[in-house]
Amino acid sequence: MNDLLNRYGALLREVDDWFRTCSSNYPDQIVCRSGCSSCCRGLFDITLLDAVYLKRGVDQLCESLRGRLISAANERLNSLSAEFPAFAEPWLLNVIPEVEWDFLMPEEDETPCLLLSETGECLVYEHRPMTCRLNGIPLIDVSGEELFDEWCTLNFVRKNPRKLRSLRFGFTELFAQELLMFHELTRSLTGTQVSEADLFIPAAIVLDLGRMLPVISNLAGLQKDSR
Repeated sequence: MNDLLNRYGALLREVDDWFRTCSSNYPDQIVCRSGCSSCCRGLFDITLLDAVYLKRGVDQLCESLRGRLISAANERLNSLSAEFPAFAEPWLLNVIPEVEWDFLMPEEDETPCLLLSETGECLVYEHRPMTCRLNGIPLIDVSGEELFDEWCTLNFVRKNPRKLRSLRFGFTELFAQELLMFHELTRSLTGTQVSEADLFIPAAIVLDLGRMLPVISNLAGLQKDSR
């Protein structure tokens, strides 16, 4: 497990290097920086691989801060469960129909991420999920394919980033490597490959793989039957 997480951390740092290079090339167009938390609002799904990696960062926090985070996460999750009873511990999203996910994470939700410090910085910055590292710039592969064509409205207010070839990155290969590592994780946990397993950040904060494993194993069987 540790070897896998170390390799995933190295992959995430490749994303950070790309983003850092983009910011260096266009300092007047990209305002994203430490302490800017405009996009750190509401709930969004992350993979089990990201959740396990994030939990590694949470476990490294001091005991008092970790305790407050766990308490706040449980409060948020229990509130969601009270409103949507099908969403229950261990808080795996894939056990409910995907159409219901939108009700759990409405776009208008401006609730700050639980991992934000009082100064707007991420408490587990080095362990934040892949999507947090990618947000803010359109994701255009080196081939020219647009994998995600939106960007933060604070960025590129005077330029069209789609025309900036230096923003391109090997995203297709990046996501292929991420998927391989995700499959490796699920095989190591359940003995079989799971195609999808997604959580919210509050669920990652309180992640207990012991409780999660039976649900993931059952999910693996359901996904296998559907193929």
